[in-house]
Amino acid sequence: MSNSRFIRRWTTGLVGVLTTGLLALTACSGDDTAAVSGTAANLDTIQPGVLKVAVQPYAPYTSVAGDKLTGLDSDILNAVAEKLGLKIEPEVTDFAGMLAGVQSRWVDITIGGVAWTADRQKQGLFTDPPYYSPPAMAVRSGESYKTINDFRGLDLGTVEGYVWVKSIQAVPGAKLHAYPDGNGVFDDLSAGRIKVGFLDPLLILAAQQQRPELKIETQYLTPPTDAEVKAQPAYEYFRPYMTSFYLPKQSPKLEQAISAEIRKMYENGELTKLIEKYGGRPDEFLKPTEQLAATRRGVDRPADWQAPTT
Repeated sequence: MSNSRFIRRWTTGLVGVLTTGLLALTACSGDDTAAVSGTAANLDTIQPGVLKVAVQPYAPYTSVAGDKLTGLDSDILNAVAEKLGLKIEPEVTDFAGMLAGVQSRWVDITIGGVAWTADRQKQGLFTDPPYYSPPAMAVRSGESYKTINDFRGLDLGTVEGYVWVKSIQAVPGAKLHAYPDGNGVFDDLSAGRIKVGFLDPLLILAAQQQRPELKIETQYLTPPTDAEVKAQPAYEYFRPYMTSFYLPKQSPKLEQAISAEIRKMYENGELTKLIEKYGGRPDEFLKPTEQLAATRRGVDRPADWQAPTT
């Protein structure tokens, strides 16, 4: 959904309120809130008891079937919302629309492939990470790339707005190909127009299973060293990264409540089961490196913050 559609929907709602009249508005507002459970009514959502969620079609992380969210991130949020007494209302958009929807508070939250970055946290709130994403690459079968030096002078692809855009731009001689979605990455990779595609690992796995004619496989990059990242900070996202759910700055209570439920899901094994359900390895997805935890300390988390883990 484009930003303009968000605006049209908001405008239409405003007109409806005005034509209904102020008397009806004041008469109904108290009853609507009263009908919501005590916890849900105090969670900073735009509409009490409702969680408006922006997603892109990004299976197996996020999809919308009818009015239901499906996929790994969706299953996690569905479980959290149920525990908090919130009803989910999905909004389908693209990645740029997801971020804009949160930063302008057209929605309460966005999920699916959103990496924590210092820049993004300045414009929104991030939950504790529901999982961590290893540095996966889609490559054509029979080809092999292991380190950043292997990318020099190559055509490399990812999706517009993803954290790998800056990383690719920092590789000497490499040419960035940015696509609206993952399908463009896979199509050009299969056709030989790019050599490597940087996407979230479960997305590559799903493409291998659903589109065998692409003849692609998953490889994992040897992460750059501390010295390499110090020399070129953009290489940071060639390392495992921290995915999180992203909320407006106006929603600290909601962020804290969701983060608390995420931590419980680490502890009770729910996240382990969900990672395995979608073909991921819990030892890769649920165990952070010390470097990951350090990125948020003193930024949007206390100096002694510990990243959740199994």
